[in-house]
Amino acid sequence: VLRGDPARKGEASAKSTPAPSPQALAHHHHHPAAPTIAVSDSSLKFTHVLYNLSPAELYEQAVKYEKGSFITSTGALATLSGAKTGRSPRDKRVVKDEAAAKELWWGKGSPNIEMDEHTFLTNRERAVDYLNSLDKVFVNDQFLNWDPENRIKVRIISARAYHSLFMHNMCIRPTDEELENFGTPDFTIYNAGKFPCNRYTHYMTSSTSVDINLARREVVILGTQYAGEMKKGLFGLMHYLMPKRQILSLHSGCNMGKHGDVALFFGLSGTGKTTLSTDHNRLLIGDDEHCWSDNGVSNIEGGCYAKCIDLAQEKEPDIWNAIKFGTVLENVVLDEHTREVDYTDKSVTENTRAAYPIEYIPNAKIPCVGPHPKNIILLACDAFGVLPPVSKLNLAQTMYHFISGYTALVAGTEDGIKEPQATFSACFGAAFIMLHPTKYAAMLAEKMQKYGATGWLVNTGWSGGRYGVGKRIKLPYTRKIIDAIHSGELLAANYKKTEVFGLEIPTEINGVPSEILDPINTWTGKAAYKETLLKLAGLFKNNFG
Repeated sequence: VLRGDPARKGEASAKSTPAPSPQALAHHHHHPAAPTIAVSDSSLKFTHVLYNLSPAELYEQAVKYEKGSFITSTGALATLSGAKTGRSPRDKRVVKDEAAAKELWWGKGSPNIEMDEHTFLTNRERAVDYLNSLDKVFVNDQFLNWDPENRIKVRIISARAYHSLFMHNMCIRPTDEELENFGTPDFTIYNAGKFPCNRYTHYMTSSTSVDINLARREVVILGTQYAGEMKKGLFGLMHYLMPKRQILSLHSGCNMGKHGDVALFFGLSGTGKTTLSTDHNRLLIGDDEHCWSDNGVSNIEGGCYAKCIDLAQEKEPDIWNAIKFGTVLENVVLDEHTREVDYTDKSVTENTRAAYPIEYIPNAKIPCVGPHPKNIILLACDAFGVLPPVSKLNLAQTMYHFISGYTALVAGTEDGIKEPQATFSACFGAAFIMLHPTKYAAMLAEKMQKYGATGWLVNTGWSGGRYGVGKRIKLPYTRKIIDAIHSGELLAANYKKTEVFGLEIPTEINGVPSEILDPINTWTGKAAYKETLLKLAGLFKNNFG
């Protein structure tokens, strides 16, 4: 006998209490009862709550009721997120009440776009009424932050098994005992998925809306089924809650060596953050979101959200092997007969993803916590080819480069000429920060000083000329540089100062050709190098101004 199967309608609707009697189970596994959920003033009530279902139960729900859900040849669940295959930052709103007006970062450059309380409640009512009208809703009660003293309780109410399994993987999974004593969540997400917002509602710019109300501790999602909105919505929340406790929230990867030396990796998309923080000689604390408190570092999440485009077993064996039973695959294309995934196929989106529990990575450190970081590594993919492969930063420089959050993407222009384009994202994650970037930078400097961490700027981009002229710095060289940072070799090296940026560059590193360490040596035209260097410095200045 299966519990919580809406196919057995008569029984389901007859029961106003969603928790089944344990007798209905084939085995007397004691599953915590579903909580009573405060509903809106609507006379409807949640008909059927599927509470913290297991991955197996969620697979069944998805395959049976959600179009486009398939089990792949390796046992993962392939799902489609509908029209939206990425986040919609322009549709994100934050309620600007008195407190938020004072505390948050608003205006030029800020990711926070305002809405008022009344509009939030209008959207909330719409989402809740939609969820109420369904014959079943999925509810997950989970945690954020592996630091037991600072963990946050979250409740996610959603319409799709895909969303429930995604959050099951991405948040920290409670034990049955923790669920029994879960109590009131600190934060609730109402995810109405495909149901749109009303475009005539004030502040709306499309049929998609992601709304955050810090005072009510709620997030409402309308008109997008992209699961990353929930993950990043909660990350934004942590960027607000944690600094209030003097804890720094960071968009970074984090790993730890055998001797307990911890490194944080910052970098925008395409800089090698995931590749370089996944290191077989080191334990993975987490790949994306962390807190740095007086207790050390802790991962905010319970899972990893990895890009899958062009995924190959040889290049990224850990991610490849993690795509198995329990893992959610988003927007991939698979063979209709064998159900084998073609990771090169971009026909749905280039942003194909896998979400899996962190314990699927063999060298994950469980629990995902570690001592204070020794090294803060800022990664930039400099397509202008003028930043050194590695420089040692002082505190002021670390703050400057952290606030700048630079990388250069290679973008195609109208006439097909590919030009490097500078991108700046404050704190290497401007889309998610809630307070002014200088608040996070000051906290970073204070913690680095207090715990004796060193800052490094590593260029994983071009050398010997800009994109199209020079060459990409070889990955094995970058790995050697990262190894030298971890081992402490670079602390003992001899340094010289560069012009313009005033960066300290080592004169030699084991296993790395010395001539590439100072970019000027690799450029044939020295005048072109100086000109490009000044151009990049100008871009930094403009961004800061």
